[in-house]
Amino acid sequence: MASVDKQAVAAAFGRAATSYHQHDELQRLSATQLLSQLPAQAFPRVLDVGCGPGGYSRYWRERGSHVTALDLSEEMLQQARKQQAADCYLLADMEAIPLPGEGFELVWSNLAIQWCNDLPSALAGLYRQLAPGGTLAFTTLTAGSLPELNQAWQAIDNHPHANRFLPESALSEALAGYRSRSRATTITLSFPNALSAMRSLKGIGATHLHQGRSRQPLTRGRLQQLELAWPSQAGKCPLTYHLFTGVITRD
Repeated sequence: MASVDKQAVAAAFGRAATSYHQHDELQRLSATQLLSQLPAQAFPRVLDVGCGPGGYSRYWRERGSHVTALDLSEEMLQQARKQQAADCYLLADMEAIPLPGEGFELVWSNLAIQWCNDLPSALAGLYRQLAPGGTLAFTTLTAGSLPELNQAWQAIDNHPHANRFLPESALSEALAGYRSRSRATTITLSFPNALSAMRSLKGIGATHLHQGRSRQPLTRGRLQQLELAWPSQAGKCPLTYHLFTGVITRD
């Protein structure tokens, strides 16, 4: 798998900072699934890793937690600050968190771990931030996500138009050394047309491609080709995501 250009990822999410809330249906659905797997308890201190504009930082703060919001994008953190979503804000890479460790009862990361270079190392770093008895809860995407996008573009060119995600087996293997539980589910969103489906990705900033992007513009003719090639469901253009949720408890 290609190395992740973190500066490019931060820039892509930064460009989407003001539009994120209009396109975050997947994030809300995945967070709901992750919340359902957490123990019914208070978490005095929460680290929200890959906080984006702060929607779930605010969720935890409203429940009485002291929240530290961490993101790779300064623009996302600015949006979180405007919302007074957290108590502390930290511009940092989740693979190099500049904190001493053992400071949080909950480390929460919703759809951010897929932007890491080394999953086992990233999980180990997040685990180090847990106080004894703390919980690490995360969601990510797995291989086979966005098949409709890939199928439609294959009718036009041979360039990659979606990132490749780790297989579920690799995620399960990364959890093997922890006291953990996980779940794999599928979420399909529907859009009126191909352009709306692609705008949903752009709107949340998930547009950086590790393998590089074709420089050809999306002309009206190419868009019509995409519409024709996109597999439809009841006249809609679907986008399918394979979601993996993981919960680790520190002894």
